[in-house]
Amino acid sequence: MRQDWFDEARFGMFVHFGLYSAAARHEWVQSFERLTEDDYRQYFEHFDPDLFDARALARTAKETGMGYVVLTTKHHDGFCLWDSNLTDFTSVTSARRDLVREYVEALRAEGLKVGLYHSLIDWHHPHFTLDWTHPRRDDADARAVDAGRDMAVYREYLHGQVRELLTGYGDIDYLFFDFTSPAEKDGWPGKGPEDWDAEALLALCRELQPNMLVNDRLGIPADFVTPEQYQPTAPIVRDGLPLVWEACQTLNGSWGYHRDNTDQKSATLLTQMLVDSVSMGGNMLLNVGPDGRGAIARRDAETLSEIADWMRLHRDAVIGAGHAPFTPPREGVYTRRGNRLYLSLFFWPMGVVHLPGLAGRVSYARLLNDGSWLRTSVTDPEQEADLMTPAGQADGTLSVHLPVRRPDVLIPVIELTLTD
Repeated sequence: MRQDWFDEARFGMFVHFGLYSAAARHEWVQSFERLTEDDYRQYFEHFDPDLFDARALARTAKETGMGYVVLTTKHHDGFCLWDSNLTDFTSVTSARRDLVREYVEALRAEGLKVGLYHSLIDWHHPHFTLDWTHPRRDDADARAVDAGRDMAVYREYLHGQVRELLTGYGDIDYLFFDFTSPAEKDGWPGKGPEDWDAEALLALCRELQPNMLVNDRLGIPADFVTPEQYQPTAPIVRDGLPLVWEACQTLNGSWGYHRDNTDQKSATLLTQMLVDSVSMGGNMLLNVGPDGRGAIARRDAETLSEIADWMRLHRDAVIGAGHAPFTPPREGVYTRRGNRLYLSLFFWPMGVVHLPGLAGRVSYARLLNDGSWLRTSVTDPEQEADLMTPAGQADGTLSVHLPVRRPDVLIPVIELTLTD
């Protein structure tokens, strides 16, 4: 099936890079601050990604245990990281570099799947009609300006750019469109599937890249859904059927580089979010926003390095794993890969962890970080608590005995070999 590689990978890297990276105050800075084209032009004229190293980026993703990467080809500001024939608002014009080509070649060299992000929104295009996201929405002449714009002209441009991306760089594995929001806000309309001619755009994707995954943000069903900046609490189901899904998460709340945002998630929290996603049959796409010169910020690199150290020892609990049909103990979550069940412990119990329903179903237990054997036992459910004797556990409960000292890893993982 089209998504088999996606289900196997489980973990990917999102990369937001563009002119907003030099502004260094959120990827929506042009909209948030109502910047004019002249205000924003300085970032184009001084765009110099001298430290953008696609090969190093690909190696970092691979070392962190990620199976795919997704790069912003064009964000909402309309700036393109490839050599588009339809506009000169590109990295080739400003910096003489086709960053998409560099990126695609680097990922293929590392054996990673190639993902592209493409914004449906374009604040730079002269025929993109004003809406509640547009930087010029509060101008005195905004309504008059909007009356002279024609979305049909922009649609042709949008489809043309997607065609360029899907025909100029070989096989593409994944396309992340962003975003459809038809609801009215602040007196301005949103934009829905009809604004993009979503059906025709999806058909174009299927024609040009039939094996490529496409997300749900055209506003019509496609291959997978994309909860953003929150964690689901159960497998995602629609009409009784499980959906393929991917949680999109940031390191600090901003997608693009934001120099002064220090609200950094810890490596432990991010790893818990990853394992939690896999436990519910989902993926996690973790974002980095390279700085104005194209380098990964030190704070982000340090977090990724911590996650990489954990993944080196615990990758089997994530890659190729998925939802397990067992009730986990209160201390953590389960993931499953074949006959191996993995218990990721979000907090460390004293001496023993009790696993409902697994008595007689486990032939071997060990800590995954060092492969050390763990003793298991089953107690009589009728056993009464005494001074030094705990009460028995419910019928069918397997008890796994643990060292008092917690392993020095982000999340300890117990690997259980199942008998069936």
